[in-house]
Order: sequence, then C-alpha cells, then structure tokens
Amino acid sequence: MRWIVKEKPDPKKTEQLSKALGIDRTLSSILVQRGIDNFDKAKHFFRPSLEDLHDPFLMKDMDKAVQRIQQAIDLNENIMIYGDYDVDGTTAVSLVYDYLRTRYPYVATYIPDRYKEGYGISFAGIDFAEDNEINLIIALDCGIKALDKVQYANEKGIDFIICDHHRPGGQLPGAIAVLDPKRNDCSYPYDELCGCGIGFKLIQALGLVFGDTIEALSPYLDLVATAIAADIVPLTGENRILTYFGLKVINQAPRPGIAAIVQQIKKKPLDITDVVFIIAPRINAAGRMKHGSFAVELLTEDSFEKAQAQASSIEKYNTERKGLDKLITKEAIDQIKENKEEKAFSTVVFKDNWHKGVIGIVASRLIEQYYRPTLVFTKSGASLAASARSVKGFDVYNALNQCSDLIEQFGGHKYAAGLTLDPKNYISFKEKFEYVVQQTIPKELLERQIQIDSELFLSDINSKFHRILKQMGPFGPQHMKPVFMAGGLRDNGYGRRIGENEDHLKLSIVTGADQKTYNAIGFGLGDKYDLICQGKTFKAAFTIEENHWNGITSLQLNIKDLQEDS
Repeated sequence: MRWIVKEKPDPKKTEQLSKALGIDRTLSSILVQRGIDNFDKAKHFFRPSLEDLHDPFLMKDMDKAVQRIQQAIDLNENIMIYGDYDVDGTTAVSLVYDYLRTRYPYVATYIPDRYKEGYGISFAGIDFAEDNEINLIIALDCGIKALDKVQYANEKGIDFIICDHHRPGGQLPGAIAVLDPKRNDCSYPYDELCGCGIGFKLIQALGLVFGDTIEALSPYLDLVATAIAADIVPLTGENRILTYFGLKVINQAPRPGIAAIVQQIKKKPLDITDVVFIIAPRINAAGRMKHGSFAVELLTEDSFEKAQAQASSIEKYNTERKGLDKLITKEAIDQIKENKEEKAFSTVVFKDNWHKGVIGIVASRLIEQYYRPTLVFTKSGASLAASARSVKGFDVYNALNQCSDLIEQFGGHKYAAGLTLDPKNYISFKEKFEYVVQQTIPKELLERQIQIDSELFLSDINSKFHRILKQMGPFGPQHMKPVFMAGGLRDNGYGRRIGENEDHLKLSIVTGADQKTYNAIGFGLGDKYDLICQGKTFKAAFTIEENHWNGITSLQLNIKDLQEDS
C-alpha cells in the first residue's frame, strides 16, 4: 500500500482556526485541508442546519415538475412512482410515494423486475401504466437516457417526470421535466445528490407550494441518508447535511421498516458505517434475490408488527445473497487463475449461470483481491449483463464509453456502472476494455493507496480530541474519516494474530514518548505480524474509533497499514 501524506495547509490559517475554535492544531489543520478555514465555515460545518439546503427551484425544470404534479392532483389523474431496484431507487420511490399519499390518494409504485426487465425504465413498465390508466410517471434514479421509452410513453398519452443523477447522454428524453443536476444547462449549486436526494428536492419543492416547513419533511431523511450511504456519493455539501439529520431520524424515530431492520441487529446508536454495511445490504437483498417491490413495501409500511414480518423475510434473502456472493467470488477467482489473467490491467469474467443480483458485489470483492477495474458478466435473456466497478481515481464510465461500439447499452458513474452486450461481442469487448484500461490508467492507480491526513503523537489522543473528531462526521467519499500516521511504535509483547484464519492483528502499542499502552486492531493485516514481533519498531497508519466491549467504551486505533520504521 502506497502512503500519500497530504500537504500541510497554510500554518497561519491553521493557527487562527485553532485559536478561534479552541481545538488541537492537528484537528484545525485537517479542517483547513478540507476547505473549512474560518470560524463561519466551521460553524456551518459543526452545526449543520436544514435551512442551509439550497432552494429546490434552482434546479432546472423543477417548476415544470411541480406544476405537472399539481395538475395531476387537480384533475384526479393517476400517478405512478417508478424507480430502480437498488437501495437508491427503492428508497427514492418510497420517499416520493410516502409524501404524495399524505396529500393525494391516486398514487401507485412500480419497481422493474431485475431479471425480466433489467435496469431503468422498461417498455413493460409503461405498458403496465397504460393498462392501469396512469397519466403521469415520476421516474427516480433512472431515465436520463431512456429516450425511446419516454417517446413510447408519450405516444400512449403518458407524461414523464425524470428525477435522475446519472450522466446524461447527448440528448435528453422528451419528458415534461428532467431533474438532473448533471445536465449541462442546470446551474443547481450541488450536483452530487443521489437519486433519493433528487426525490427529496422534489418533495421539498412541493412542500414549499403546499406550505410544509423543511422540519416537517425531516422524517423522510432516514430514507435519504440510507440512499446516500449505499450509493457511495460524496459526503459533502447537501449530502452531508441530509445525512447528518437522516442519522438522527434513524437513531431516534425511524420509519417502521427501518426500525424493524435495526431491531434485528440489536445495535444502537448506528453510524454511517452501520447504514452502509447493515441497513443498506438488507434493503438491497430484496431486489437482488426476489423483487425490489418488497423493499418498497417494507419502507412504506405503517405498522411496526407487519414491518417486522417483512424484515424477517428480507433477512432470509440477505442470508441467501451472502452464500451466493461467496460462491460466485470463488468461481470468478478460479476463472482468473485458470486463464492466467492475474497480471492483467483489468478483470473481465463471465459465467452464464451467475446470479445477476450479486454480480455487483462480486465485482467489488474481485477489486479487493486484484485491485483493478472489474466487470462481472452473466446471462440476461438474449444478452449478457455486467456490473462494473473501479479503483480509486479511474473513471470506468469513460472507459466503457470508449468501448461503446460493442455495447448495447450502459450507464452509471465514475466508479460503478452497468451494461449489456450481445454475447457474440464478449471476447472483442473483453480485449478492447483491457486495451483501453492499459492505455489510460496511470500505473500508480493499480496500487492500493492510503491518504494520510496528518502525523500524530499517540499521547495527543484524549477524550476531547476524539469528541471533536466525532463531530466532524458523518464521514464518507470526499470527506473520509481522518487517517493519522505515527512512528517509533512497538508492541508490548502481547500482539497476536486473531480470527478464524488468523487474518487480523490485535496489538497493544507503546511508544518511546510515554509508557502508556494503546490498544489497536488491524483487520486483514495478519500477514504483517513479522513487522511487529520481537520488539521491532514500526510505523502505523490508523484511524481512531470507539471500542464497545462488555458495557465498557474505550478508544482504540484501527490500523489501516503497517510499515517498517525508517
């Protein structure tokens, strides 16, 4: 792992902020690094307010979207809320449906079948709308490239409002309104919202018309925070505000569906990491293993007792998903080894019976193993479908765009995408994708790296330091939990490998500066035991976290990497 130590910010600004806030210089240095370089910015950062959210009508076409929804309500038209089957899509559908049904009875939901219809807006979904006399479809987390589908709906007299956050193509669909901050002609101040975040801006705009305060909309933020965490969008700007308040809702007054999931895991309070690894996978499991509509039913259920039964069923789907994920990952690794592709610049694997619902997870697992842009294909009807994942710094969407002549359709982000192609093009695509990656990826991006925010003396770690560090959360992409570096460390002799396969390290660290012992855990670092044994000095890159054990809370170092002391 390559350690990259961030450049120290302006010392004058660091000193001024340290004095203004009464905090440690190391912490003020990290804040200045992140653009929080004066008291006013720090006030907004440490004390987020829903009032700091942008006016939703700054988003292109928001006025048209609101007017069309008002028209539908005035004319007693049927409205269908349509969304993708992943966490972002199902939470977005649940949010807009939940809000509209408090005002209007003629609202339905629709989640496409992952296996029969595939990603995004489908002809089958529009046919369903026609059969049920739907006049208006509000599409969430999808639709920005669905030109033919929207045209098909228009021909049937069905209007569309598109709420998407993916990159548009060269032409926008012919919808009544297209809400997407990534539109070239949209000057909305923040363009990193997820699909559910766009849905929230829509109900925020409707709320302004209907007379709702922003506080009245806060109960919907458990959904928004879950989507932000699951979709791995930057935790900056509006996303950070929405997540900050969303976590409060999750911990204090979650909707019955989320409360039922939380009850099963018996952990409180939950932080953003818990949302990513506990709540989101369970919501996702419905769409992966069965149907995304089960997730919407859970998230819009008013009865806690019914939600408990639904959450129990989804827990079974999640258990099944884990088993498939493990099996397919092993088969994919075996395929890579068999084809002698361990040293390629990309990973592209395929097996026709791999479960379509878990190939995205498998792609992420393969990146953990080989650390390079990865696509996992399976059979989907007459086509092949793939999930793509990328390594830090490499835009897999752009790489796919360079292979578009071999692809039927694709969409997504810099680090995650989906695509379909004709089976006869698989080998040609695999070869071209490998060539594109080989020609465009800087070699250093194929090596794992860790960003170090600051050096830190372990003796500087105390309860106040950690309390302020916690207040800098929630953490996520582009605002990661600070990583520190310290050298001259030794294990006191009690360090050992732990875990079923001795994959992890448990350490008790001392430094030359003092004789205090610092507890530490290093997940996945079992193979670095030789660095710390027999009294050797070493340096560590680490975060600081709370360890809860037998009712006792203590601070520990979460070691991300170890190196020989130089």
